[in-house]
Amino acid sequence: MIKNVSVIGAGTMGNGIAHVFAQNGFAVTLIDVSASQLEKALANIGKNFDRQIAKGSISEEQKTSALNNISTATDVATGVNAANLVVEAATENTNLKLEIFKQIDTHAPEGCILASNTSSISITKIAAVTKRPDMVIGMHFMNPVPVMKLVEIINGYATKKEVTKTISDLSKQLGKIPCTVNDYPGFIANRILMPMINEAIYSLYEGVAGVEEIDTVMKLGMAHPMGPLQLADFIGLDVCLSILKVLQDGFGNPKYAPCPLLVNMVMAGKHGAKNGEGFYKYSAGSKDIIVSDAFKN
Repeated sequence: MIKNVSVIGAGTMGNGIAHVFAQNGFAVTLIDVSASQLEKALANIGKNFDRQIAKGSISEEQKTSALNNISTATDVATGVNAANLVVEAATENTNLKLEIFKQIDTHAPEGCILASNTSSISITKIAAVTKRPDMVIGMHFMNPVPVMKLVEIINGYATKKEVTKTISDLSKQLGKIPCTVNDYPGFIANRILMPMINEAIYSLYEGVAGVEEIDTVMKLGMAHPMGPLQLADFIGLDVCLSILKVLQDGFGNPKYAPCPLLVNMVMAGKHGAKNGEGFYKYSAGSKDIIVSDAFKN
C-alpha cells in the first residue's frame, strides 16, 4: 500500500503533484537541491490552497492538515529512503532524468515504485538505468495539477501489470482520470498537441496571421479554452522545444522539426509565462496579457 510519496523537483509540476497527494492524505517529501526553491514551492502550495478555500472546495482545517503532510529534503538519499512511490518531476532533460533515476534506484526501498512525470521522454530508456525496470512507469500529470483531471500513465517495455494497476487505482484515489498508453515518443498528449502548437508557430512565422488571430480562430472555431500560442507560453516555450526535439529524434520524421521562430525565441530567453514574455507579455499578479512587442503590427 502506498502511504509515503516522494516528489523530486519543486517547480510548477512538482509542487502541484505534492499538493494533490498531500490534500488526499499522503505523507509527502518534496525534494529539490535548492532550499530557496523549496520555500517558494511551499508558499505557492499555500496560495493554491487559499484559492480552493475561496472557492469553497476545502476548509482552512483541510489546508492546515494537507500542509502538515508535506516535508522537504535537499538530497535524494534522505528524501526517498522511506518512500513507497517516487514521482520525478524535474526539468524535461533526458540526461538529468537518467541521473536522477540512478540515484533514486540506489536509495529507494525495495518494492518502491519509481514514476516519472515526463511528458515525452522514453520510460523504457529511463527504466534501463535502474535495477528495477519492471517497477518504473510514467505518471504524467497535466498542468495545473490540482485542477486538471487527466493522468497519462505510460507503460515502459518491462513495466509489470501490477504496477500499472496500482498507479491507475492511485490516480483515481487522487480524484484523477487515468489513461494508460504505451511508450513511444510524446506518448499521446504531446504527440498530438505539440505538432498543433508547432503549426500555429509556423503560421505566425510565415505571416499567415497574427498572434491574437491564430489563438482566436482556435478558441472560437475549435472550442479550445486557450489558443495554441497562449498554451505554448503556459507550458513553457523551452519545454515545447524539448518535446519537439524528442519527437523529431524519436521518429526521425521532419514533420516534427521545431519552427525556427520557436528555436530563436528560446535562445533569446523568451520562455513564456514563467519568465514574463513569450508570444504574450505577463505581469505578476495580473491576469491581463498583451501581445509581445515583437509580434505587434
